[in-house]
Amino acid sequence: MKRVSLFLMLLGSLSLMYQCSSNDKKEANMNAEADSLIKTFEAKVKPLFKEMSLAYWNASITGNEADYQKSLDAEMAVNKILADTAFFAQIKKVRDGKQITDTLIQRQIEMIYASMVTKQVDTNLTKQISELQNKIEQKFSTFRATIDGKKYTDNEIEEILHSSTDSKKLEKAWVSVKELGPVVAEDIKNLAKLRNQVAKSLGYNNYHEMKLTLDEQNPKDIENLFDELDNLTRDAFAKLKSDMDEKLAARCNVKKEELMPWHYQNRFFQEAPAIYNVDLDGYYKDKDVVKLTKDYYESIGMDISDILSRSDLFEKEGKNQHAYCTDIDNEGDIRILCNVKPNNQWMGTMLHEFGHGVYDKYIDMKVPYILREPAHTFTTEAIAMLMGRLSTNGAWMNAMGIIDEKEAEKVKTEGFKMLRLEQLVFSRWAQVMYRFEKGLYENPDQDLNKLWWDLVEKYQMMKRPEGRNMPDWATKTHIATSPCYYHNYLLGELLASQLNAYIVKNILKTDNYQTPNYVGNKEVGKYLIEKVFKPGRIYYWNDMIEKATGEKLTAKYYAAQFVN
Repeated sequence: MKRVSLFLMLLGSLSLMYQCSSNDKKEANMNAEADSLIKTFEAKVKPLFKEMSLAYWNASITGNEADYQKSLDAEMAVNKILADTAFFAQIKKVRDGKQITDTLIQRQIEMIYASMVTKQVDTNLTKQISELQNKIEQKFSTFRATIDGKKYTDNEIEEILHSSTDSKKLEKAWVSVKELGPVVAEDIKNLAKLRNQVAKSLGYNNYHEMKLTLDEQNPKDIENLFDELDNLTRDAFAKLKSDMDEKLAARCNVKKEELMPWHYQNRFFQEAPAIYNVDLDGYYKDKDVVKLTKDYYESIGMDISDILSRSDLFEKEGKNQHAYCTDIDNEGDIRILCNVKPNNQWMGTMLHEFGHGVYDKYIDMKVPYILREPAHTFTTEAIAMLMGRLSTNGAWMNAMGIIDEKEAEKVKTEGFKMLRLEQLVFSRWAQVMYRFEKGLYENPDQDLNKLWWDLVEKYQMMKRPEGRNMPDWATKTHIATSPCYYHNYLLGELLASQLNAYIVKNILKTDNYQTPNYVGNKEVGKYLIEKVFKPGRIYYWNDMIEKATGEKLTAKYYAAQFVN
């Protein structure tokens, strides 16, 4: 029985209670036993989780070996709790007994089970995994590309790839950043094998299968979805890429067939090259990207000033060069790490990361601690993407005072063409990442360099450099530090389009799905807070989506917005 039902019984007649069957009493006892286990788990994990999150944050900021050691020690302390075999046996018993009738308690037990089951292996194995991942993360944080004896940050490398038209200079920049590959490749392969050991000891074929299954995703369903999206985007991407190649070849004064990976304006061809007649970076070069982010979220009824005050947003020596959002304690201490520059990429990244931030912030604090997180990894990605898309939206830029109405008309057309290209480029890149990780865990000993470039050629339609046999795959940080996660970005894009379609139709009451303007509309913020953020992880992710949009997750709105 649900708690509310039990509460109403207590308020009702005593005779009703006396008439309860032995099964009712057994169910009530099981609910109480499970609730007691949840409280015990919380009491042990909460302080250690906070300590671990703070240690990782500090290590990300400084890059110091001592801070990474503290992060590792804190992670091991959490792992020790999660590896408690006696406590896990109790959790498994009540879970497998299937007699919990309170759905909220059952949901929490399922989450605890999923968090603990992967730790029910040899503690030396989990220790090896934590130590090796920590070692790899430190290498990523402290690596700097070197060109002709001079060190460059990731931002500086990206700037060269984005702006230079000198093929030799572009090649040097691209090759220099790939030098990270041999530094970490063997460690990553060994890490994959250790993760597979964990998965196989728990009855799974490999870590990829285990990770998706425990994260409430059916691996076959995900594979089918990616096959569907491959078919859906292949022809549209091929046509756009042919046009893109013509423009890039002319820009760099090379023949179309001579184009190489370094001509595509970023390290992985995961973002769209600037081929349209609009200089989005120019619009942001003298703008305060942080203030624009704050003002925008405030305009839709979301205050991010507290998150900003705890965040670390600008470059510094040794600092992690990427961007992420973290909820330190599930109780309001939310922080963002960025390396902001005044350009379109970082405007989009700030909107993206604070999309994660507001999702975490506005989860109802009445939601149980265990469920005080997004409905799924990809649902928070969806909000981040919904917001991140705005940096190329002429209507949004005009409403935020970045450009005037005349310029906005130009950006609306060119900016959307750029966003469409961005989406299709990213969709094909996500295919590479998903299929590479799947292949990595199915067989870590195969020729991974070949696998990587085979996938790049097939899905991104980009040629491998002749004779190249380097672990370029290992330079993508997610493969080591956020394993089997990347497919969620593409699922997030699907949901972002689905949420956008609902907002446009039901709140903005227009049919402009391509360049919607949310600025100043607090009903947009209210809808997202009430329908998406507040429930946290109370509901299975597809149930939450159906409650919020009237439909389960579908690719049709993504296709309508960007493919058709």
